[in-house]
Amino acid sequence: MRDAGDPTNMSMVLDCSVTLTWVYCDEINEAVVRVFGLLQQGGAWVPGLWRLEVGNALQTGIRRKGHAADFRDATLADLSRLPIQVDPEMDRKAWGSMLQLAVRHQLTLYDAAYLELAIRRNLPLATVDEELRKAAINAKVRVLGI
Repeated sequence: MRDAGDPTNMSMVLDCSVTLTWVYCDEINEAVVRVFGLLQQGGAWVPGLWRLEVGNALQTGIRRKGHAADFRDATLADLSRLPIQVDPEMDRKAWGSMLQLAVRHQLTLYDAAYLELAIRRNLPLATVDEELRKAAINAKVRVLGI
């Protein structure tokens, strides 16, 4: 079994789309449950923007009256307890390899951050975002999730 606390031993790159599918249980499926089982066993890497994306989605849910602030706060507390490691390289890669991947695969720079991290760390990518999935497959990155 992997040591989920050891950042050299993380099992995947986790993106915001699969995180939010897990958070909003009405969108959950078997594949997402498997991804989060792997996450709990082996941990995951995320780019620095992951926290902003997740937090923004939860805050948007409050503004749209989809849920209350206590749901947001409890969700963020739950997520903070998971063995998730934030990659420190995002800023240095943004205008280089990430931008090149965004152009090559017609992705947003945000999505390219996840793909670049998966390529650089040689890890599978957990996503339910269809465009990111296609780009990862084209880049020969293993994809977890639906």
